[in-house]
Amino acid sequence: MGIKVSKFGGSSLADAAQFQKVKQILLSDGDRRIVVPSAPGKRSAADTKVTDLLYECNRLAGQGKDITPAFEKIRERYHGIAQELGLSVDLDAHLDEVKKNICLGAGADYAASRGEYLNGILLADYLGWDFIDAKDGIFFDEEGHLDSDKTNSVLGALLRGHEYAVVPGFYGCDSHGNVKTFSRGGSDISGAIVARAIDADVYENWTDVSGCLMADPRIVRNPVPIRYVTYRELRELSYMGASVLHEDAIFPVRIAGIPTNIRNTNKPEEPGTIIGYEAEDHESKYMITGIAGHKDFAIIAVEKAMMNAELGFGRRVLQALEEEGVSFEHMPSGIDTMSVVVHESAIEGKKERLIQRIHELCSPDSVEIHSGLALIATVGRGMVRSKGTSARLFNALMKAGINVRLIDQGSSELNIIVGVDNLDFENAVRAIYRAFVINETENRW
Repeated sequence: MGIKVSKFGGSSLADAAQFQKVKQILLSDGDRRIVVPSAPGKRSAADTKVTDLLYECNRLAGQGKDITPAFEKIRERYHGIAQELGLSVDLDAHLDEVKKNICLGAGADYAASRGEYLNGILLADYLGWDFIDAKDGIFFDEEGHLDSDKTNSVLGALLRGHEYAVVPGFYGCDSHGNVKTFSRGGSDISGAIVARAIDADVYENWTDVSGCLMADPRIVRNPVPIRYVTYRELRELSYMGASVLHEDAIFPVRIAGIPTNIRNTNKPEEPGTIIGYEAEDHESKYMITGIAGHKDFAIIAVEKAMMNAELGFGRRVLQALEEEGVSFEHMPSGIDTMSVVVHESAIEGKKERLIQRIHELCSPDSVEIHSGLALIATVGRGMVRSKGTSARLFNALMKAGINVRLIDQGSSELNIIVGVDNLDFENAVRAIYRAFVINETENRW
């Protein structure tokens, strides 16, 4: 018997009907023995997340105002779930304690974490599983960073004492014994930490989408789902803006070699996307894995004759950026030219100083900053083994009438990045998708 750790997002636990779906999913597979719940999310577009209501209560308490009207919305939300599911847990005792501690100044981290805490208590009662407070097994150090070694040791021992358990996501314990939350993607990170601690066979991340898609559905109509993606490919796609798990949320399972399966709570029959290390057993029928991109980059173009023979030239250009607190994204260069790609927002109000400083440090023939650039990454482990990948990509852009302003390909040959005008971004993504997915599918038939 293996172990699957299943994390469910806020939309998956927004109301009693969603709780019923979650229970059905968990009980359908005996390997699903540990679940990590988020706080209740929105039930509709006009609804408010429980976490946001808790933040509001903390804000009111900090101003010395009565939090009762705001807190009653939280109480009603949890009571509604409990009553519809016929739960027996003494919910008011937990709610009263949370309200009291918020009023006493427990702080924003404590207040925000109670959404997951209370949902964990409800879910444990509904499933008949053991409840484990994340504060007893997930630890942060003095600097506020996750104490991986202590967490892995203590949480692992704690989990091994329970056959089936519920561990609320999003929070842990700081070095002073207080509740501390993760800064972003909290429940996703918690789920990965739990999976690593128990040495799970699979980490399941259940949400409201059926895994990752090969392109942004706002740009490409009904894009093909990605069935298998490596952690390296995922990093490339997420860095370029794809809506997938944040790197912090998969790091614990990545270093432990545990695959992640992104699934849809509302369509549990769909296989979702598996994220793993290698791909030998999961060959894709497409040459590429996905396409992702961002708008609003700028190119700092530096030219100087005999630049390649001048020792330290590139270092001095980057020194100018460092002095202004600007990090660069890419740096394609030629013999007498050097281009540094940065986010436009990073150089807002700094352009003149940057140009002046590059002149002082490097004495170039010219320095120009070109704005309005969009970057598009075409990512795929199959590209390295396929001839004509670049030709197909640039031919697709040429046929779509799109001018390529920048080309950057890493030594790993895992991706090809092109820069186009912001106005051409959507059409470029569609052209690349058409060339590698739609045309490839049509050719097979």
